[in-house]
Amino acid sequence: MNNKNLYTIISAVTLVCGAGFAQDKNTDPNKLGTEVVNVVRAYDATISDAFKVRATANNDDESVGNKKPVIYTISSFPVASTFVPEKGKAAEVEKGSKLKSFNNYALFSAGNYTNINGELFLSHKLNQKSFLAGYASHFSSQGGIKDLILDDSFSNTKGGLVYGGQLDNFGWTVEAGGRYQLSNYYGLPTKHIDFDKSDVNGVSESQHYKNVFLNGGVEFRNSPFTGLDFRYDYFWDDFGTVENRFKIRPNVKTALEFGELNVGLVVDYVGTTYKNAFTGLKDKYNHLNIGAKPTLTFRDDNYSIEVGVSTFYNNGEVAGKTQNRFYVYPNVKASYDLVPGLLITYAGIEGGLEQNSFQQFSEENPFISPNVLITPTDKKYDLFVGLKGKLDNNISYNVKGSYKREKDKAMFLHNEYTVNPSRIPYMFGNSFGVVYGDVKTFNLFGELRFDFEENVSIGLHGEYNSYNTNTQEAWNLPSVKAGADFRFDFTEQWFAGMDIFYVGKRKDVFVIDSKGLIGDYNTWEDPTVVNVKDYVDLNMKVGYRPTKNWTVFVKANNMFNQKYNQWDNFRTQGIQVMGGAMYKFDF
Repeated sequence: MNNKNLYTIISAVTLVCGAGFAQDKNTDPNKLGTEVVNVVRAYDATISDAFKVRATANNDDESVGNKKPVIYTISSFPVASTFVPEKGKAAEVEKGSKLKSFNNYALFSAGNYTNINGELFLSHKLNQKSFLAGYASHFSSQGGIKDLILDDSFSNTKGGLVYGGQLDNFGWTVEAGGRYQLSNYYGLPTKHIDFDKSDVNGVSESQHYKNVFLNGGVEFRNSPFTGLDFRYDYFWDDFGTVENRFKIRPNVKTALEFGELNVGLVVDYVGTTYKNAFTGLKDKYNHLNIGAKPTLTFRDDNYSIEVGVSTFYNNGEVAGKTQNRFYVYPNVKASYDLVPGLLITYAGIEGGLEQNSFQQFSEENPFISPNVLITPTDKKYDLFVGLKGKLDNNISYNVKGSYKREKDKAMFLHNEYTVNPSRIPYMFGNSFGVVYGDVKTFNLFGELRFDFEENVSIGLHGEYNSYNTNTQEAWNLPSVKAGADFRFDFTEQWFAGMDIFYVGKRKDVFVIDSKGLIGDYNTWEDPTVVNVKDYVDLNMKVGYRPTKNWTVFVKANNMFNQKYNQWDNFRTQGIQVMGGAMYKFDF
């Protein structure tokens, strides 16, 4: 792999972790995601989608609402799989091949609602075997949603440095960076309570999430010890929350006479401390998950079979009580090539112990209150079967059905409205907690893609979910999600794109803390169930490359101008229009 491709690969990674952040400010976990995508080509510099600032001011990470979440594993050695960023939104890329020759870029765009996006990526070749890269991204909005009492502005800023390289038998990457996010608890339950400004006088509705991290890995050639990935996060907020998380994943692989043995290990620790809003005392949650995933893989020209078992040990502390448990999960997967190159059938059953954290919850829903229970999710099994392949050289598809059971699955649920003289800003029915339930999910997923030459791409995807849970409802989980995307390069200079997605109805609650009040009020025993309406969101962009270095573009988001709620009471911005330019260059 030459150094130029090495730089462009790192550019893709950092854009996903950093610049991609600017494109998805309102990350909605309800948005549809496609299957895992392995990035195996050099990064093509692109217009990052700050777009979807979709109205939810101050939402979690950056978000073009309709961008499809993907997991990136870069497969070229050595920077390849050694550097595995967390799930994020894919930044849109230009398809012009000449863009691949640039190792650096700067981008700026602005629009209504005083939405501003800026990105910078720089790389430098230290010598023939190593490089250094840096990136920074910022997305902010001054808000401006009508008829709100509280501030709906938001911002999200991230930056970092990446050092990596390769020798004859191994490669490495190390990334250090930080993130700073402003969010506001602006979603008052005005449908149920008649608020005016005096009711929230003196309330400081802002919340700032801060994070520093160290991330990286090594990958070895010609060794049973194939590699190791690690990540450390230190996370804190304005209300005394502090969280430490450390994860390390070594992997061993060896060839046997009858197959291949792979042993993946994981050590995942999260420690969360909240400052009690009333007593000032500390509430602590600690979980250490240690897991092993040995598998035997058998392959032939037409089939692949993976047989194994996953075992986990959890040492946890919840509300001062210690809990220790062992977990065992199935791990069996198989695929068969029914029609070579055209039709593959696959099936399997797998499970695992999935760690949860306050940082993770805040990224999914920035309006979460800093006092939620932290415990892992026990995914007992996920049984699936599917078909994938091509209808011809230009049309590919994937259809899958699955049934899974999760114990302690985390679901967001509105916190109650509290009559409280302390005026704690997230206790006015304007924040979310987390409720855990035993959830069984039947899922049908389908995806169809059309790729014509290099200048036209069309994608359709959708899924249906049926939930069975021991809680009253599958809170904030939609049954239907669907979407489509379209990309077209008219010429080498002109290009356009469109995305549309649909999120179905969800259920939430409204509850009043009625202590000391006289009258009939909603309680947690008999809450008012709220129907959160479904919505459709359409986004379009047009770009022009006047030279090989410059790209100018205009984007319009939420073109139907729907004032929908991604989360109950948290309305999104209407139509947003942003214009800007990107400059690609080499030193």
